[in-house]
Amino acid sequence: MKRIIFMGTPLYARDILEQLIKDDDIDVLLVLTQPDRPVGRKKILTPPPVKSLALEHNIKVEQPNSLKDKTIQARLKSLAPDFIIVAAYGQILPKAILDIAPCINLHASLLPAYRGASPVQQALLNDDYFTGVTAMLMEEGLDTGATLAYEYLHIQNSWGLQELMKRLTEVAKDLTPKVIKRFDNIKPLAQIDALATHCKKIRRQDGEVNLNSAEFIISKYRAFEGWPGVFLSNGLKLNKLEMVDKKESYQAGEILTIEGEDIVVGCKKGSLRILQLQPKGKKSMSAKAYCLGRGLKVGDSII
Repeated sequence: MKRIIFMGTPLYARDILEQLIKDDDIDVLLVLTQPDRPVGRKKILTPPPVKSLALEHNIKVEQPNSLKDKTIQARLKSLAPDFIIVAAYGQILPKAILDIAPCINLHASLLPAYRGASPVQQALLNDDYFTGVTAMLMEEGLDTGATLAYEYLHIQNSWGLQELMKRLTEVAKDLTPKVIKRFDNIKPLAQIDALATHCKKIRRQDGEVNLNSAEFIISKYRAFEGWPGVFLSNGLKLNKLEMVDKKESYQAGEILTIEGEDIVVGCKKGSLRILQLQPKGKKSMSAKAYCLGRGLKVGDSII
């Protein structure tokens, strides 16, 4: 039986942990996750998904503010794990922890592509044809360690962030126990740093768009599904979009047609069907209702 410590925080990590808990050949000794955070308008203190699952299975949980804490480092070392498994934990592991046991990270990209905090969003922003999950040995650099295994995934044009994350989670769930059990027979493969690309943490302002390129707006719409979404400089959120064309040229923001409850809006390159709009500080509504409320008609601009 392989004895592991698991580190992770969001739903992606929760589902990987659940798979490991179910495996009779794996013993989860301890779970580390981020501290509970206030969520929603009422700021209700909410545990991470990983914590909730661990407690359901009577697995001990630690939520240190920093992994540099000598007490937590000593605690992990005392458990003498065979592996430390890391999936979207949210903190960099110091050398003192990396030295305890092989630390295996499940990164949601095909490394060395998209090292960093937002690999899934980046794949959608770049309209990539495929992505995947990489199991890698962790070292002090950010996502620079030798790779142990890959699993590829073709990205469908209809997928947004939530669907792609769901598919990648399924891949990671399947890959993780295989790597743990076959570890002794795997020869780690060094990454080629010259091919590396990087991605940063997503911020709210990244969701702001102009109406220059319909294709780029759709890419952002898919990548920023849920949060931060896509919105104009005046705060108007484009809550539900479809591509109409990518190549024709129009006046940016011009309402080309009103069809049922939807409108078609031109961009400098291409056009978009907008189904739902949300003015700043108000509820989402149909695009037609938004236009009617402001006296906008075909030929007018939503900007």
